[in-house]
Amino acid sequence: MATEETTDRRAGTPAARQRGRSAWIGADHPRYKWVALTNTTLGILLATINSSIVLISLPGIFTGIRLDPLQPANVSYLLWMLMGYMLVTAVLVVALGRLGDMWGRVRIYNAGFLIFTVTSVILSLDPFQGAGGALWLIGWRIAQAVGGAMLMANSAAILTDAFPARQRGMALGVNMVAGIAGSFVGLVLGGALVTWNWRSVFWVNVPIGIIGTVWAYKSLHETGVRTPGRMDWWGNLTFAVGLTALLAGITYGIQPYGGHTMGWTNPWVLAGLIGGGAVLALFCVIETKVAEPMFPLRLFRDAAFAGGNLAALLGSIARGGLQFMLIIWLQGIWLPLHGYDYADTPLWAGIYMLPLTVGFLVAGPVSGYLSDKYGARLFAAAGFAVMAASFAGLLALPTDFGYGLFALLVFLNGLGGGLFAAPNTSIIMSSVPAEARGAASGMRATFQNAGMVLSMGVFFSLMVAGLSGSLPGTLTSGLTAQGVPAGAAHTVAGLPPVGVLFAAFLGYNPIQHLLGGGILGGLPPENAAHLTGREFFPHLISQPFHDGLVVVFSLAIAMSLAAAAASLIRRRRHTATPAPVERQ
Repeated sequence: MATEETTDRRAGTPAARQRGRSAWIGADHPRYKWVALTNTTLGILLATINSSIVLISLPGIFTGIRLDPLQPANVSYLLWMLMGYMLVTAVLVVALGRLGDMWGRVRIYNAGFLIFTVTSVILSLDPFQGAGGALWLIGWRIAQAVGGAMLMANSAAILTDAFPARQRGMALGVNMVAGIAGSFVGLVLGGALVTWNWRSVFWVNVPIGIIGTVWAYKSLHETGVRTPGRMDWWGNLTFAVGLTALLAGITYGIQPYGGHTMGWTNPWVLAGLIGGGAVLALFCVIETKVAEPMFPLRLFRDAAFAGGNLAALLGSIARGGLQFMLIIWLQGIWLPLHGYDYADTPLWAGIYMLPLTVGFLVAGPVSGYLSDKYGARLFAAAGFAVMAASFAGLLALPTDFGYGLFALLVFLNGLGGGLFAAPNTSIIMSSVPAEARGAASGMRATFQNAGMVLSMGVFFSLMVAGLSGSLPGTLTSGLTAQGVPAGAAHTVAGLPPVGVLFAAFLGYNPIQHLLGGGILGGLPPENAAHLTGREFFPHLISQPFHDGLVVVFSLAIAMSLAAAAASLIRRRRHTATPAPVERQ
């Protein structure tokens, strides 16, 4: 077939010309699968880089739009700038996968590339400052997330259609490692760009997006099975409302309320958690009643599909928690203690986290290739075991660590994630019939993105809980030792720990901001200089931070081990015809 087509093209026959009219390489060309792989990998890389590029750029962005991130009233802007993109992708990715099944996966994917590129231009042109500038960025980041969700929802399904079973694990491995590594590449890229100009964080998407959009429209073909049908509007509505309410409740639960260090007693938070859970329960009922559900729950009858998605969710939470904790650790404590200015910490935090990305890039394609030959489950489980071991090693490190051992441990964590990514995706995508691959791809991406949002609420809450025990006493004793009046020291120590946590997360030294010029002006010059210098604040919070880190990484170890067990779940052979896929 491939040889005949090549001959046809060279001969210039009408059939060849018809096949070549809309693209450089036809869908039945033997090289088409590599075109699909490279374009979808570029798309998923672009989408996931932008889930984290803002994360490390926030100090420069807030300075650029002249918004003080340490003001309590501005915490909501900070949270939504972090969470809005991930929340929208988590909510929409299943519906967009279903639309791909109905209207064509390539059509939805291509539209996603276009939307992503246009919104990147608009984001870089933010004309406002202060709250208006923050709202502009939040709103257009949400619009950008729609394009990102289109890319995420359909890339794996396009590859599953394009590649034969014997190569599917390798292809999905390259694609998925690019996606997971993209969240860490974004940290390095954002740290480098924001030191030049905060708008460049969004400019960088434009040329890549234009190239990717034109390339996608010219080269990709619909090769999958379309499933005509109607959109499940009630399912989409209840899913979006329920998941948004639940994740928003978790997001606001980490903010202080009513004299408490966190907001879990806030009526609005409780309404979001309880109401969101109730609406999601209603969504599950609706999905069992409609003829064409957006979220086909019947797929979970396959034990391999259910176990793979559970492992993806747990792994995403653990990885997201690691990302946040490493940024706090590096920007707020380790880099200032080693002589780096706070203005430079975003760039260097990204650089020092490079071994994490390298681990992903090394292990992912190799794991995909080997899992095609030897079976996916052991590779997926082994990846999580390596991740658990790396978390245990990080837990044993002192707060002021030696970089060589730290680099080795984060490399191992990335290696574990790379070992897991491709086999897990292959298990999930290969356990569903061809006509449901778009929906399955969207469901997998939903669990992954929801895990990232959950990780922020879960791990920040655990960290705040760990800080609240030792931080007030540490702050009081440290400030009074430098001559700060006891009343002022108690006032600062009584502030919610989340404020100190966000200061460390953003690479800020908040002591001058908290004490003010009046108190600092009344102290001996050497004491005031010490309080506002690079080392006082990191030394002050290092032990309380480590107390919180014990709680956080202990949970990450438990989640990684549970994900390893979930990865070993096999299909019940009597419930479905085995799919032509990787060895079980």
